[in-house]
Amino acid sequence: MSEPTGAARRRGPFKVGDQVQLTDPKGRHYTFTLEEGKSFHTHKGAFPHDELIGAPEGSVVRTTGNVAYLALRPLLPDYVLSMPRGAAVVYPKDAGQILAMADIFPGARVVEAGVGSGSLSSFLLRAIGDDGMLHSYERRADFAEIATQNVERYFGGPHPAWTLTVGDLQDNLSDTDVDRVILDMLAPWECLEAVSKALVPGGILCAYVATTTQLARTVEAIREHGTFNEPSAWETMVRTWHVEGLAVRPDHRMIGHTGFLLTARRLADGVEPPLRRRRPAKGAYGEDYTGPGGREKSAPGRPDGAAATGRPDGSAEGG
Repeated sequence: MSEPTGAARRRGPFKVGDQVQLTDPKGRHYTFTLEEGKSFHTHKGAFPHDELIGAPEGSVVRTTGNVAYLALRPLLPDYVLSMPRGAAVVYPKDAGQILAMADIFPGARVVEAGVGSGSLSSFLLRAIGDDGMLHSYERRADFAEIATQNVERYFGGPHPAWTLTVGDLQDNLSDTDVDRVILDMLAPWECLEAVSKALVPGGILCAYVATTTQLARTVEAIREHGTFNEPSAWETMVRTWHVEGLAVRPDHRMIGHTGFLLTARRLADGVEPPLRRRRPAKGAYGEDYTGPGGREKSAPGRPDGAAATGRPDGSAEGG
């Protein structure tokens, strides 16, 4: 049985062409590719690449300045934060949430819109494996080129499950029986019709947006479209801790807001989504609301303009 693409680059002694991450005494990282006859130079001295070729991962090398560096292969979260960028990368904390909450599984058929620098593509490809399918769409050719280089550098060559198309998703999407769709773009609501046709019943739509305005419009558009269940939205924040002796405290810096995530599942054809049973907040659909379905959601005669029951038609709820 052959190994999955890229697996051989993740274990065993260091080989020519491997990515190496050095960690200095202050915890700073330096990433480079092993080449015969080359040397790695820092302001603390240098050492030859040949010293690491054939050495086990986790070795320590010393520069000519007698400074020790720990040598390991970069983890994927390390790699995506240090790779060349065209667009901003999807942070590992968000990529992990997408893999978990969008239920990305081995062999899944996934469509991705908005490749950026290839960060999320790398996470998705490793999750679906060689037998899956990832069809990525990117509007900008320069971003697509950078993403291709980053993905192929990580996996050691082209990934057999990956297809990259330069162009708009809504104009080019021809995939059918898709299990998951990931939208990392400015206006995901523009793609709902195309995505709805591509997804299998029960399939998951996951959108990654930066602002509350985008989040609100996407959620309302999904509700209005009528082919998805009630969407869920959230964000994640990561705070590291300093642990040394009795000094145990949160670090002063943290990875705060990077983006919002939302998921919704495709309903079976011809099925209407169940009506929501919770009341909206007072004024949620008031006179100033201009989002999708605003007229239907407002209830005449109420000072705040909100529907009395949370139902689009304002009818009373059952028991």
